[in-house]
Amino acid sequence: MKHILVVEDEKDLADLLAFNLEKDGYEVTCVHDGSVGLDTARKKMPDLMLLDLMLPGMLGTEVCKALRMDRNTSKIPIIMLTAKGDEIDRVVGFEVGADDYIVKPFSMRELLLRIKAVFRRQEAEQPAPDVLIFGDIVIDNQRHLTSVSGKEVELTSTEYKLLLYLAERPGKLVSRETLLQNVWGYQNSGDTRTVDTHITRLRGKLGAPGDLIKTVRGFGYKMEEI
Repeated sequence: MKHILVVEDEKDLADLLAFNLEKDGYEVTCVHDGSVGLDTARKKMPDLMLLDLMLPGMLGTEVCKALRMDRNTSKIPIIMLTAKGDEIDRVVGFEVGADDYIVKPFSMRELLLRIKAVFRRQEAEQPAPDVLIFGDIVIDNQRHLTSVSGKEVELTSTEYKLLLYLAERPGKLVSRETLLQNVWGYQNSGDTRTVDTHITRLRGKLGAPGDLIKTVRGFGYKMEEI
């Protein structure tokens, strides 16, 4: 049974989420404070977190950032829940490491589909070569580690999958829609800006070698062959 941690200060919404998630077969833990959510995530190591942005004790963005900086929790998938729908808020959420972002009020069906998409792409991952090398970038697929010039780079689960998907197809143009389907697990077209934001974040973490991820205007991205 997959365990989902809900960090939401609106108790009625948290209870509604717990009811629907449990009905769908998940084990659920609910907390209503950001700092408590961080401690709970570290102790329980959930399979996924639903994390509100505006929380007492500690903002959701700070919780997300702290989890991503900790090797033990850096791979926990995080879906941010927030009443804020402006693009800048989405960008901030992705920049601190959120895997997905859903704006209140949202359909419970849509949320459940997004959660399933996260788990589906994890289970559907196919074995890749043990090590992929692109210049100074080394992807160790056995240990799920990425390094640049011998120094390890901390990537979120989605950033790692995005890099690996492109690296397994060197020189091949990959559309944003294809990336949404195969990295995010979306069956229908989603917001392609999600892909752009993650690519920007990924390049920033990789530094200069990140320029090997080329933008193909009007289409998508490709990993430059060396």
